[in-house]
Amino acid sequence: MKRFMAFLAMVILIMAQTAWGASKEVLDIEIKETIKAFDKEVKGGAEFLRKSKGYLVFPNVYKAGIGIGGEYGEGGLVINGKIVGYYNTVSASFGFQLGAQKKSIIIVFLTQKALENFRKSDGWKIGADASVAIAKWGVGEDINTIDFKEPVVGFVFGNKGLMYNLTLEGSKISKIKK
Repeated sequence: MKRFMAFLAMVILIMAQTAWGASKEVLDIEIKETIKAFDKEVKGGAEFLRKSKGYLVFPNVYKAGIGIGGEYGEGGLVINGKIVGYYNTVSASFGFQLGAQKKSIIIVFLTQKALENFRKSDGWKIGADASVAIAKWGVGEDINTIDFKEPVVGFVFGNKGLMYNLTLEGSKISKIKK
């Protein structure tokens, strides 16, 4: 019964986020603030984003689960410093998990081909349509000194709450209208 109630609560949360997501103007502000926070948390972050071909910014991604989990957030694709489209990220998971979390996600396209493949897709699933390396770096290390092997790199930061099983694998990203 507890699992069913948790599942029902997540479905309601996802439906509410879908139905009453932030307005375009509010989302634009949240995206810009998330980019500023990224630059504060990641040494060389702003320069790294400027050198990329484009990047997705999801300011508020909510995840909750008790055995069955769900995740939802809305964001935008930024190319040459301008928001060129809006997207959502959705995922579901099963297995050992307990808790709730709010986080920000930035997915950076390091090659033009990776960006084009993303933009041409009709719903992009991490792990199936593309591999996204989760960025790891040392304290005080400039992100621009790391040689990433994958053409797409993900950053998860600003966690509020505690959640076991942190991954982007299985997340589906789809274009939305704002």
